[in-house]
Amino acid sequence: MPPTRNRSRRLVVATLLTGLLVAPAGVAQAHDGGADGWPHGFDLDAATIPDLQAAMQGGRLDAVHLTAAYLHRIHRLDGELGAVLAVNEHAVADAAASDQVRRTSGPRSALEGIPVLLKDNVDTADLPTTAGSRALLGSRPDDATITARLRAAGAIVIGKANLSEWANFRGDNSTSGWSGVGGQTNNPYVLDRNPCGSSSGSAVGVAASLAQVAIGTETDGSIVCPSGQTGVVGLKPTLGLVSRDGIVPISAEQDTAGPIARHAVDAAILLSVVAGPDPADAATADIPADLDSAFADLDPQELSGARIGVWTLTPEQSDAVDDGTEHVYEQAVKAIEAAGATVVPVQLQYQDQIGEGETPALLAEFHRDIDAYLANTPGDHPADLAGLIQFNAQDPVELKYFGQELFEQAQAAAVPEDDPAIRQTRDTIRSLARASIDEALQQDPSTHADDLDAIVGLTNTPGWVTKYYSVDGVADDFVYSTSTPAAVAGYPDVTVPAGFAGPQDALPIGISFMGTRWEDADLLDLAYSFEQATQARRAPQYLPTVGG
Repeated sequence: MPPTRNRSRRLVVATLLTGLLVAPAGVAQAHDGGADGWPHGFDLDAATIPDLQAAMQGGRLDAVHLTAAYLHRIHRLDGELGAVLAVNEHAVADAAASDQVRRTSGPRSALEGIPVLLKDNVDTADLPTTAGSRALLGSRPDDATITARLRAAGAIVIGKANLSEWANFRGDNSTSGWSGVGGQTNNPYVLDRNPCGSSSGSAVGVAASLAQVAIGTETDGSIVCPSGQTGVVGLKPTLGLVSRDGIVPISAEQDTAGPIARHAVDAAILLSVVAGPDPADAATADIPADLDSAFADLDPQELSGARIGVWTLTPEQSDAVDDGTEHVYEQAVKAIEAAGATVVPVQLQYQDQIGEGETPALLAEFHRDIDAYLANTPGDHPADLAGLIQFNAQDPVELKYFGQELFEQAQAAAVPEDDPAIRQTRDTIRSLARASIDEALQQDPSTHADDLDAIVGLTNTPGWVTKYYSVDGVADDFVYSTSTPAAVAGYPDVTVPAGFAGPQDALPIGISFMGTRWEDADLLDLAYSFEQATQARRAPQYLPTVGG
């Protein structure tokens, strides 16, 4: 059985809701509506940020009642989902301040008054930042750069999302969506199924309409996998497009934060607020001066006339992937063709070499980067990785379900500055990962006449039944992924809902559009075009189980 979760936040939410569901003149009361709690006239699952902004500008809705509706859903649903690790007790006051700004000077951005969840490895001065670990319960950081940008844009930080502890970089047999602080996050489509990770709570919180949008982070797969497995849109941006200042790291060579949303337009709007140069993150200095940053200016016809590479499954992969998931992928490719695109089968090269070098590089880089983060973060917490290992060994919860082999291997690894071999490994796998995408896109290097606009791949297979290594002898059951080339290359990768597979066709499947560096806007256009052409997403049903 999973560990008992901390229920104190439910009392916080109940207190916040007291007296808030009485509407002022012209704004209807947010009602129970069974498990819904929609503000009158709004299906939050279907409403986009532009829909909500139009309603608030027209006086049919305000940020206080929108925030209260989301808090109501957290109160009703999160006990069985485990997506929200901490609720912001000032959320309603922040919403009231946003409403005042709207009345007096107009909205500061397209996120004015919009509730946002932050993954709990993104620093917040007024909420916990634990990376899911009990070792960081005493941490007291300032706001991360992206947190500050969201607040300045008028967004409402409604809470912190649960995650796979330490972003799934602590032990070999971790269970995605579990953390010592937040317990287990469950897939809202089928509750005994896993949401993937590490941005589990961010994806589940959005899928279940506990917030309008969320921030996730990815080193390799941690945005796109949970987004695919919970039926939402998730963008892993180009490395350097979004500041990593104030985010608990795995590796500065691959880490990036990015948006998760039910709708592609919402992901684009969130990206437009958090993206941009930051003196505190040197990688952002590489953003081109002429970069197309009109991320939310989306084209529903982007697929028409496009040339899309289809990353095909090998015979061995096809044997491993279930027939239902393959059918969803095949139908998605047909939908891309029906939207006017030309599809070209491709294979991405060098995957074995990339995979062999990635973990050794990440171990050394984690040793360096987590020590630096801890040294620069105020509060009562271990001073370095060695201290974290010691803390876990003495804690009654942390090692209950799986170990800390990755921590121990990272501690034994020399940091990259002291190890030319690991620096060479990083350079090699980055070059190979970039070549794997660039070469697939460049169909005719001599003329570029037949070059591809993007590569599409299968994001995920159906969510597996959640299990724990120390209890069941097995943990996560990953079958197939296409996240690694873009992750190691530092290139963008966006997943969008494509259909359903698994028992009773109950579990979401996503497809991913990948491109070269700084092509985030183009990929969002393609994802939006596919989304509008297929309308593949449907709201979760919170089924207890669908069997094996």
